Amino acid sequence: MARSPTALRRPPALSPKLSQERPSAPAGDFGAKPFGAPADDTAGLLGVAVDHERRRGRGAQTNAAGRYEPLARIAFDDGWRSLDELPPFKTTVQTDATRKIITRNQSPDIGFDRSINPYRGCEHGCVYCFARPTHAYLGLSPGLDFESKLFVKPEAAELLEKELSATNYEPRVIAIGTNTDPYQPIERRYQVMRRILEVLDRASHPVGIVTKSALVLRDLDILARMAERGLAKVALSVTTLDPQLARTMEPRAATPMRRMEALRRLSQAGVPTTVMVAPSIPAINDMDIERILDAAKMAGVKEAGYVLLRLPLEVKDIFKEWLKANYPDRAAKVMKIIRETRGGKEYDSQWHLRQTGKGPYAWLIGRCFEMACEKLGLNLQRSSLRTDLFRAPQSNSQQLSLFA
Repeated sequence: MARSPTALRRPPALSPKLSQERPSAPAGDFGAKPFGAPADDTAGLLGVAVDHERRRGRGAQTNAAGRYEPLARIAFDDGWRSLDELPPFKTTVQTDATRKIITRNQSPDIGFDRSINPYRGCEHGCVYCFARPTHAYLGLSPGLDFESKLFVKPEAAELLEKELSATNYEPRVIAIGTNTDPYQPIERRYQVMRRILEVLDRASHPVGIVTKSALVLRDLDILARMAERGLAKVALSVTTLDPQLARTMEPRAATPMRRMEALRRLSQAGVPTTVMVAPSIPAINDMDIERILDAAKMAGVKEAGYVLLRLPLEVKDIFKEWLKANYPDRAAKVMKIIRETRGGKEYDSQWHLRQTGKGPYAWLIGRCFEMACEKLGLNLQRSSLRTDLFRAPQSNSQQLSLFA
């Protein structure tokens, strides 16, 4: 699983461009329109915004078209109160007929080269989720569609078994939960993740899991069994200990206390655990870093990581809409700091900087995290998973060995 790069020991100076005084903008004025909004910014907000009752329990404020759509469709009240007749957003699930389940990557700043995503979209509704733009590939909105129009891969376990059986397959840690959460609410019904773990357990294949859900405890029997052989580790993302803030940012994820309880029970069962303070959002939850790490230490956690807020593609507009709706008094300040941590831009995808940012404020977050870890004795050792126990699954079509 990914490790947070070490922060600089000295605070970097602002670049001349950033150190110049900027004209202050009114609260909530970001100088950018919501994605899919028309030229008139006010009309865009009114047209794209979805009534609160229709999106109750969701994170995004809007459902504008993705970046690949040729047309942007905007709900408009014609004076006959036609918008009142629109139904609320309900979760729907479709089958994703994928033919391969292991996704490969060559990113130099993350600690794995392969991953599995049992689902597309995520009902947790985290407003900052960097996976939202992937829904645009499906012709859907990264906004409310991402949280309500979900896709399940019911044959994931069978596909995994087939790919692990390939003669040229070389085992390395498979990461699960790096895009959308494998333990989101629909997992209770479909149990795709549990069947994946059963395949990995039989093959003695290492796995690293990232989640925000206490549902991971359902599979504690498999995870504990794999952990005894050095084959499993679990990270839980904890953004804050404030349940109200958590519900606002991540409306359908487990509460912070349930996540901490999950970490405690996993640790007691011998499963190596990590707490991810991710994402850290300037002036929203970055003041909670020490409290989160202290609570995680009490739960038995030995490793920790952090990620600075990332705002790629449509996420930046979804996040800014959320800021304006929930924190209008500090929205402009938050975006100003974010730009300072990204070289004057709202997002910088540069390798090795996208997770931690740059500049004085990003340095302060990194040093705060490091000093808290040093004080609590976290990250003194990094648990590593074994690959030498791997045994390729034997498909039914293969001839049985005479000496098995």
